[in-house]
Amino acid sequence: MSFNKLKKLLIGAPLNPFNPQILRHVSLVAFMAWIGLGADGLSSSCYGPEEAYIALGQYSHLALYIAVGIALTVFVISLGYNQVVELFPSGGGGYKVASQLLGSHVGLVSGAALLIDYVLTITVSTASGMDAIFSFLPKSLVTYKLFSEGAMIVFLIFLNFRGMKESIKILLPIFLGFMFIHVSLIIYGIMAHHRGLIQIIPDTVHQTQALAATIGWLPLIAFTIHAYTLGSGTYTGLEAVSNNVNRLSEPRVSTGKWTMFYMAVSLSFMAAGFIILYLLWNAHPAPGQTLNAVVFHSILGNSPLGNSALLITLLFEAGLLFVAANTGFLAGPSVLANMAIDGWVPNRFRHLSTRLVIQNGLILFGISALLLLLWSQGRVSLLVILYSINVFITFSLSLLGLCVYWAKHRKKASPNWIFRFIFSLFAFLITISILCITLISKFRSGGWFTIIMTCAVIAVCLLIKRHYNRVYKKLIKLDAQLRQPIIEKPMSSIIPDPTQPTAVILVGKHSGIGMHTLLCAMRMFPKYFKNFVFVSVGVVDVQSFSGHETLEKMQHEVNNSLQYFVDYCQQYGIAAESYAAFGTDLVGHVNQLAEKIGDKYTNCIFFASKLIFENDNWITRLLHNETPITLQRQLHLQGKELVIIPMKI
Repeated sequence: MSFNKLKKLLIGAPLNPFNPQILRHVSLVAFMAWIGLGADGLSSSCYGPEEAYIALGQYSHLALYIAVGIALTVFVISLGYNQVVELFPSGGGGYKVASQLLGSHVGLVSGAALLIDYVLTITVSTASGMDAIFSFLPKSLVTYKLFSEGAMIVFLIFLNFRGMKESIKILLPIFLGFMFIHVSLIIYGIMAHHRGLIQIIPDTVHQTQALAATIGWLPLIAFTIHAYTLGSGTYTGLEAVSNNVNRLSEPRVSTGKWTMFYMAVSLSFMAAGFIILYLLWNAHPAPGQTLNAVVFHSILGNSPLGNSALLITLLFEAGLLFVAANTGFLAGPSVLANMAIDGWVPNRFRHLSTRLVIQNGLILFGISALLLLLWSQGRVSLLVILYSINVFITFSLSLLGLCVYWAKHRKKASPNWIFRFIFSLFAFLITISILCITLISKFRSGGWFTIIMTCAVIAVCLLIKRHYNRVYKKLIKLDAQLRQPIIEKPMSSIIPDPTQPTAVILVGKHSGIGMHTLLCAMRMFPKYFKNFVFVSVGVVDVQSFSGHETLEKMQHEVNNSLQYFVDYCQQYGIAAESYAAFGTDLVGHVNQLAEKIGDKYTNCIFFASKLIFENDNWITRLLHNETPITLQRQLHLQGKELVIIPMKI
C-alpha cells in the first residue's frame, strides 16, 4: 500500500476548499459545537465543585452558597462571551478581543495564556481519564498508565487530522452517555432526598448565623470566597466557542450564542447539582475515590446491579475527560493560527491540511502535551494547579476589553450600552478577583510554573514578531523599489512559441520578490529566453478560508499579481502568459503546474528566489518556509531544472 493510499485511509480523502458546500460540510451546528467545545467545561464540573466542597471542611453547609455562586458565575461569564461572539464573528475569542480593544501586546498575553491553557487541557484531561480507568484495573498494570496517557494523546492527534466534525462524531456517544447518566443521577439523588432539599436553606442560614457569631462575618465571607475560588476550574472551556466562531454554521453569531447557552445551562446544572448531592448525601472524601464516586455509590447502593451501574457511570466520566482533552485540539490550534496571522508565531501554523484542519497546530499541541505529561509524570494534583490560572487571565482581559469597547462606543451604541458596560465591569471584577485569589493561594503549590511558562511563550513570541517586522519592512521597501510601471498595455497579447526557450518564474505574495527573480533571470541569460511564464499558487489558510468572500478576494489578488507581470513583459514585446492554482498544498500545486507547463514548453527552466539572512540558522528556517528548496527537490525528480536565486535580506 502506497503512502498516499494509507494517508487517505487514516485521515480521509482531500477536501476542496472551493466547493460551495464545503463550509457547510466542515462547520458545526450549535448541538455539535456544544459537544465538541463544551466537554471541557462539563468535565471540569467533575472536579471543580469537589475542590470547593472539600476546602470547606467541617463547614460544609456553606456549600449551598458555593453552588449558587458557581451557577451564577457560569452564566455571567457566558453572557460576557456572548458579546465577544457578537463583536468578533470571525473567531479568535479572547485573543482578538484583547488585541483589538486593549492593544497587540495585551492580546499577546491573552493568546499566550490560552495556548498554555489548552495544552494543559489536553494533559490534565488525559491524565485524569486514565487515572479513573486504572483505578478499576489491577495495581500491577499501573506502570503502564503513563504510556497509555501518551498513546491516548497520539490517538487524539490522528483523530483530529480527519477534521473537527469527524472527531466530534466519533466521541459523540461518550458525551451523550455521560449527560444521560449524570443528569438522571442528579435528579434522582435530589428527589430521593426532597425533604432534605426543603430543609437545606433554613439549616444553612441558621448554621451560617451561628458560625458568624463565633468567628465574625468578615472571616466567614473570606473563608467562603477562598473555597469558591478553589473551584475555579469549573469555568474552564467557556471561552472555546468564541475562539471557533468561524467554524460554526451560519448564522454564526446566532449559532455561537445558542452554543454558549447550552454550555451555560449544562455546566451550571452539573456543577450546582453535584454540590447539592454532596450536601444531601453527606459525602465525605474517601482514599482513592472522588467525591462523585462516593456520592454515586451511596445513591446506587451495594447491590451487584448498583456496583455495575457505578462502574459504568465512572467509566463515562473517564470517557468525557478524553472528549475534554479533544477540546484542546479543537480550540488550541485556532488560537495559534490567529496569532500566526498577526506574526507572533511562525507562519506555518496558519496553514491548513488537505482535510482543512490546522495540522501543524495539532502536532505542536500534541507534542507539547506529551512533554508536559512526561515532566509531571501524569500527576493530576499538580496539573490541576497549573490548569486553573491561565484561563482567568484570558477571562479578565476579554471582559476588560468589553468594558473599554462599550465606554468608547457609547455614542454609537444602542441606548442600553450602559447596561452592557456595567455587566461587563461586574463580570470583570468577578474574574479578576478569582484570578488574584487563585494565583496567591496556589503560587507556591505550582502556580509559579504556569507564570514562568506563559512568560516564556510571550518572550519567544516577541522575538518572532520582531524578526517578522524587520523582514516585512524590507520586503515592503523592496516592493516599492522594484515596482515597474505599466506604461501602456498592449492592444493584443503576444502568443508564446512553445518551441522557444522559456523561463518559468515562480511568483509569491510580494511583487518585489517576483520582479527580482525575473530581472535576475534576464541578467543571467541575456536575450536567451523568448517566453516568460509566471506561476503563482494562492494558498488557502485560516485567514482566507473564513468565508466565500475571502476566498474570492484571495483569488482576485493572485490573478491581478500574475496579470501585472504578464503586462510588464508584453509592453516590451516579450511573449508571456501565466498559470494559477489555489489550494492548501503549495508544493503539490506547483508540481502539478510544472508538469502541465513542461508538457507545453519542452525547453524551459524554472526560477525561484530564496530569502537569505546574514545569520542563517534553524530558527530562520523554521520561521520561513523552505519552499524553494522543497520545490527544487521535487522538480529534479521530474527531470526539470529549478534555479534558486538568492535574495539577501
